Amino acid sequence: MIGEKVFLRAVEMEDIDTLYQFENDVDIWHLSDTIMPFSRFTIEQYVINSMAQDIYSLKQLRLIICETTTKNPVGLIDLYDFNPTHRRAGVGIIIATPYRRKSYASEALQLLQNYAFSTLQLHQLYCSISEDNKASINLFLQSGFIKTATRKSWNNKNGKWLDEYFLQLIANKDR
Repeated sequence: MIGEKVFLRAVEMEDIDTLYQFENDVDIWHLSDTIMPFSRFTIEQYVINSMAQDIYSLKQLRLIICETTTKNPVGLIDLYDFNPTHRRAGVGIIIATPYRRKSYASEALQLLQNYAFSTLQLHQLYCSISEDNKASINLFLQSGFIKTATRKSWNNKNGKWLDEYFLQLIANKDR
């Protein structure tokens, strides 16, 4: 999946250090409800396992977002809770701090949407975003997602209760 500024590729063994950095960044643990660090061994096993199975058996797909010019990894984008029966999946995305606000996330999300709707034939994508994550809310709204629900006082972040928004994108052909 190749765009103008970024391309998406499968996770490779060479990505273990990149994944290790993202997964052990305490500043973003709240995004995935992580409460403890991951060992390098655990990350290696995840990579080996993900290389040996497909989205239908794993029920998830993690892709590395890379700059097209330098080929450097700049982030991760995931399909999770993949449900082939109901043809839906959740979407998560993280861009490394130095690469934010360069439209990499929006292009990566568009590439993933095309893949999900065209190749996987999904009916819908969804995401859950904390009310304080304005950048992510804007990203998904600008990408066509619609806020369909609010979970009141859903997440506790630094002792403060925050609402979480549920956003959905239904495939054009299915609307």
